[in-house]
Amino acid sequence: MRLRNVSFLTVLLFGLCGLVSVSWYTAFSSSRGDVVDIYQREFLALRERLHSAEQENLRRSKELNLVLEEIKRAIAEKQALRDINRTWSSLSEETRLKLWNVSNSKNVLQLPSIFHHLPHLLNREDSLQPAVHLGQGRTGVSIVMGVPSVKREVHSYLTDTLNSLMSELSPAEKEDCVIVVFIAEADQQYASSVADNLKRLFPAEIQSGLLEVVSPSVHFYPDFSRLRESFGDPKERVRWRTKQNLDYCYLMMYAQSKGTYYVQLEDDIVARPNFFTTMKNFALQQPSEEWMILEFSQLGFIGKMFKSLDLSLIVEFMLMFYKDKPIDWLLDHIMWVKVCNPEKDAKHCDRQKANLRIRFKPSLFQHVGTHSSLAGKIQKLKDKDFGKQTLHKGHANPLAEVTTSLKTYQHFTLEKAYLGEDFFWAFTPVLGDFLRIRFFTPVRIERYFFRSGNIEHPGDKLFNTSVEVLPFDNIQADKEALTEGREKTPKYHRTEDGFIRIGTFKNGIAEGEVDPTFGPLEAMRLSVLTDSPVWVILSEIFIKKAE
Repeated sequence: MRLRNVSFLTVLLFGLCGLVSVSWYTAFSSSRGDVVDIYQREFLALRERLHSAEQENLRRSKELNLVLEEIKRAIAEKQALRDINRTWSSLSEETRLKLWNVSNSKNVLQLPSIFHHLPHLLNREDSLQPAVHLGQGRTGVSIVMGVPSVKREVHSYLTDTLNSLMSELSPAEKEDCVIVVFIAEADQQYASSVADNLKRLFPAEIQSGLLEVVSPSVHFYPDFSRLRESFGDPKERVRWRTKQNLDYCYLMMYAQSKGTYYVQLEDDIVARPNFFTTMKNFALQQPSEEWMILEFSQLGFIGKMFKSLDLSLIVEFMLMFYKDKPIDWLLDHIMWVKVCNPEKDAKHCDRQKANLRIRFKPSLFQHVGTHSSLAGKIQKLKDKDFGKQTLHKGHANPLAEVTTSLKTYQHFTLEKAYLGEDFFWAFTPVLGDFLRIRFFTPVRIERYFFRSGNIEHPGDKLFNTSVEVLPFDNIQADKEALTEGREKTPKYHRTEDGFIRIGTFKNGIAEGEVDPTFGPLEAMRLSVLTDSPVWVILSEIFIKKAE
């Protein structure tokens, strides 16, 4: 019995062990299968990534090869361009022109261009691009005024000329014209300094489009050393007049598309009042369009008006003979070619040319410079038809007592200037000097205008000088002259002796309106804030009473 039980337990134990073994094997086999599947999936994913990386590597390798080929091609082209430039430079000017015509036109017939007359311009792509260019590119105006300016050894009249032109223009006239200053120097440093100075002095005029400033590329001018002497002129004068012809050509080419008429001026002139409207009306009132030049000054190339449509013809003619004769002779030759009959006498020719060249009197521009752009030349040219020069302008000002700390020169007193009888002229002002106008009775002032310098002495101006007023009721003026902000910051600077600073001189002129909150004024004063380098002239004083 005991033996049977032991046998049964043994069999049962072996059965349980077998069951456990089978279960463990089954579980182990199942787990091993999952691991293999995971490894297989990872292997397949890895193989796919390697294949993608190989494809990306091949693609990038192709791209690198392409980039390498481009670099090689660029190096080859650059070397070829150097060879072409070297070859181009060795060609004659005639051969260059022929190649240029072939490469730039499909027409059999070739038209002349500026490159035929100035073949050196083909050496550089930027030879016709301005080195300096300020302005808004205004177009569609009635009159374009060209003012060429060069470096003078003694004195520059450019800013005085611009002040004279702009001061005689009304707001409407300023919208209908463009003044182009051409800095005719290849020295870029000098041209940039002049342009910067004009930008500082005339920011509003440049911003509005009234004033433009340009200078040529350093590659615009040809080699003047090979010019031949002619008409008894020394080599330096031949160079001077040759360059001058090219300056006029540049200005005309630049201005041609900007307006209906072009007026040639110089940088050392003064203008008559109302000159703009006078020129415009005179041009519009011509009975025919046969005229070629309208002259508003008898001197040289000053005040000469052309139709913009005619500028191409004039420039072309000037470029043909720019090395041979001065500009005034060339203009006369153009008219001779147009209307003179070789079989007729000189008087007949003069009558025919008179129909093309029409003179306006009195002259609208006067030459004021004495130091020519030609080194060492002194010229005292004056246009007799300009009439007596107005050295001052009088107005009916409020009754007042005028005093000054300045030392008056001869009989040019401040009192005469205030009464409009003459201009005021005094020795060099220094810091602290003043000109005071004390009204006999307090008066309300609407606006003021002070002009320093005049035609004969344009440089005798007031610099860094303030305009000040003294209200009759200082306490009320203090209250009214405050802004509406919380801090109540004063609008104006008040001096220690009670005057209120309301303006300053700019380019020799001080003008503006008087704040009506000041009420009646007891006095006005011009105060010099720094030492001046020159004498001073006060040529116009205008104090307008409020209505």
